[in-house]
Amino acid sequence: MKLHELSPAEGSAKAAWRKGRGAGSGNGKTAGKGHKGQNARSGGGVRPGFEGGQFPIYRTHPKRGFHNRFAVNYATVNVSDLERFVDETVVDTEVLLAARIIRKPMDGVKVLGNGALTKKLTVKAAAFSAAAKEKIEAAGGKAEEV
Repeated sequence: MKLHELSPAEGSAKAAWRKGRGAGSGNGKTAGKGHKGQNARSGGGVRPGFEGGQFPIYRTHPKRGFHNRFAVNYATVNVSDLERFVDETVVDTEVLLAARIIRKPMDGVKVLGNGALTKKLTVKAAAFSAAAKEKIEAAGGKAEEV
């Protein structure tokens, strides 16, 4: 295959409609803009959201909610989710991602204390709840904050 032999798939590429190129083109003279008016002008049209001077809807409705850009969002894992690992496993973010227990690491992993744990694991996470730390250590494992 050579460069000059390449072409787009049939029906995928449509030729541009050339505006204002004479009456014979079928789109000459006003070039599809009609006669006069705001939208016929060179800088014609209005900005998005403009409602002709009427009080715009985005100003009539109250702003809702609050977003704290300094908040720390953890991917959460329960102690019961760690039960699937084999004894003596080092469980960290990469292992949890591979096991599909978490989908995204976000700002780190936080282990919560819901459920029971019988395996001896070394868990490396950004944060632990007091109950989770207690359960991991009670099973003979280690809870390491990274």
